[in-house]
Amino acid sequence: MKGNFYENERVALFIDGANLYSAARALGFDIDYRRLLKVFREKGRLVRAYYYTALVEDQEYSPIRPLIDWLDYNGYTMVTKPTKEFTDAMGRRKIKGNMDIELAIDVLEMAEHLDHVILFSGDGDFRRLVEAVQRRGLRVSVVSTIKSAPPMVADELRRQADDFIELSELAPLIARNPSERAARPAVTGSPNTDSLDDGSHEQLMRTA
Repeated sequence: MKGNFYENERVALFIDGANLYSAARALGFDIDYRRLLKVFREKGRLVRAYYYTALVEDQEYSPIRPLIDWLDYNGYTMVTKPTKEFTDAMGRRKIKGNMDIELAIDVLEMAEHLDHVILFSGDGDFRRLVEAVQRRGLRVSVVSTIKSAPPMVADELRRQADDFIELSELAPLIARNPSERAARPAVTGSPNTDSLDDGSHEQLMRTA
């Protein structure tokens, strides 16, 4: 995996859940979040791993809920909020679930405790956030992909980052092996271990 890491630097992950899910899907693999955490724990002093996603609250069963529960029990700090429903000018029902503000605030609040921010998103709206954090003396690596069609990372975000980590090159380290699903051992305190690889953000991606 390309990218500059130092053994004693304080690192935090900020994962835009829907964005990362779309990028991995575009590259044709599912993420094993246990392996993802392990990779970055080995790269430095991992202070926190934040995962951001919106939830449709009025559904009897949310397909993303098992994943959220698993992550919450297994080393991730979950940041969620309810989606907002509205009707557009054409009378179509839309659901909005943007987590950009929550992610940006957490990055800025955590900055004094970190040396290196790892941002899992290709959203160009984060360019100014990256610039602001860099002015505080932190390094920022962006994880996304230019190998999909179209590329999932905005050019301005990639240029602003200190390092760009290509998700397709990271895939061998963090991809879920389909054959492991049935054999995966139970995780103490986890409501559902199979939820680890449940990346069901499609309902939000279709409507956000």
